[in-house]
Amino acid sequence: MSDFFKQIIKETGNEYASIVSEGVEAGDVSNFIDTGSYIFNGLLSGTIHGGLPANKITALAGESATGKTFFVLGVVDNFLKQNPDAGVIYFESESALTKDMIEDRGIDSSRMIIMPVTTVQEFRHQAIKVLDRYIEQDPADRKPMLLVLDSLGMLSTTKEMEDTEAGKETRDMTRAQIVKAAFRVLTLKLGKAQVPLIITNHTYDVVGSMFPTKEMGGGSGLKYAASSIVYLSKRKEKDGTEIIGNIIHCKNHKSRLTKENKMVDVRLTYDKGLDKHYGLVDLALKHNIFKQVSTRIELPDGTKQYQKTINSDPEKYFTKEILEQLDKAAAKEFKYGIEAEEAEST
Repeated sequence: MSDFFKQIIKETGNEYASIVSEGVEAGDVSNFIDTGSYIFNGLLSGTIHGGLPANKITALAGESATGKTFFVLGVVDNFLKQNPDAGVIYFESESALTKDMIEDRGIDSSRMIIMPVTTVQEFRHQAIKVLDRYIEQDPADRKPMLLVLDSLGMLSTTKEMEDTEAGKETRDMTRAQIVKAAFRVLTLKLGKAQVPLIITNHTYDVVGSMFPTKEMGGGSGLKYAASSIVYLSKRKEKDGTEIIGNIIHCKNHKSRLTKENKMVDVRLTYDKGLDKHYGLVDLALKHNIFKQVSTRIELPDGTKQYQKTINSDPEKYFTKEILEQLDKAAAKEFKYGIEAEEAEST
């Protein structure tokens, strides 16, 4: 049967087809991209050492000014620092990024391309060209690459641009279909290339809902294509009267890998970017790795510390052994099915 299957694949000319036992390029997730935050990694992948699926689309959605771009730049910074030979291609539709903005966050700007795009069709065409060129390389020569689209909500369609230039009122009723078609192709190519794509998008309030409800714009295309959709909101973090960053509330709205509707907080400061250890104290308390004793926290060795002390020197308190326990806790907290059951039994 194996020879027959191989012949079928050859004769159909389907470059994405494969015998399941040999792996499904567009479906299987074997690698993850560390986001720079242990707790956000856990939310996305069920392990604090995971992160973004390395061959999938991850969508980050929120209202205007919720820090989506700042958050993505934190992930970009960590990706480049973790992978010295990596590169980032950043499709940008808002004309908001500058060289200073990128470099002020410690990002190596020589390994990042900004590609302005105005329409869904333009983004699709250029992203496919990038992925095709990447796939053409010998696998041994491929360097890690991350794609970003910031943001989907700001992209027009070719028809809308033409109508605007002609001075006509414009609304392209086929936009949703155009978006869906774009992602239908991109998901296959991302799987083959083993390249992740982060997409930011806007949310809006659902009118007429019994309870306050947020929904992501742009039609169903991204909703179906994304492996994970995380809704973001924020509160400002202050040191006295000075705003030093934001606490980003992250809700797992949709996921093919982890439990939906789980929430974590991620710390994002202006000077250091994503805080790798923020959120681990809460996870440790919930799963009885740490214990709350009055105003202090009791560690596994019996010593007690204030949370502020732990946060100020996380490398000292989050030892290798404690991180191993936290990884098992993350599996219980975020994974579902057999993997979570295995974590509970160990």
